[in-house]
Amino acid sequence: MAGPNDHKPGAPSHVHIERNVQPGWLKALAWLALALGLLALILGLSRCHKDTVAVVPAPASSKVIAQTPNAPKSAALVGTSGLGVYLGGTEATPRTFTFEKLNFDTAKSDIRAADAAEVDQVAMALRQYPTSHIRIAGYADSRGSDATNMALGKARAESVKAALIGKGIDAGGIETVSGGATDPVDTNTTAGGRFENRRTELVVTAR
Repeated sequence: MAGPNDHKPGAPSHVHIERNVQPGWLKALAWLALALGLLALILGLSRCHKDTVAVVPAPASSKVIAQTPNAPKSAALVGTSGLGVYLGGTEATPRTFTFEKLNFDTAKSDIRAADAAEVDQVAMALRQYPTSHIRIAGYADSRGSDATNMALGKARAESVKAALIGKGIDAGGIETVSGGATDPVDTNTTAGGRFENRRTELVVTAR
């Protein structure tokens, strides 16, 4: 009787098991793909970290946009009565002029009848020097939010611009900006002081 280890005639003397061996370049490709995946993960985490520490800019309502660099307020030329003299002179621009009578009622932007003559005086000076360019800056008192005061200052400047255009001044030579309640000329603790702060100013930017 044949044992389990006896060799049968015609049968192979040994069994060869063939292994599936991957070529070297395929292994290298797999390692490369793994390395690229890790690199992408690291870059993604780094970008997320940067996003979380980004500095958020200040809201537009907090920015002062009525300031004009190098535009001193004239001490010799009081208010807008000296505007025509300045426009006809040779002093450098820009130059700021404060309206002598052009203030606004609370929460309003329409020009009061008592102040209409001031607009007439400014328009007369600008008609004599039609190449002049001006910037009208509107302001508010400290009551109300920053956003409300900025909008109110802009509306007051636009009101003066519309009045000047109605008197024949070229709209292209008039810019309007707002300073909100950022630059008071008087106290905001009294009614009289708040009235003075509800104002507009005129800056000659070119002539």
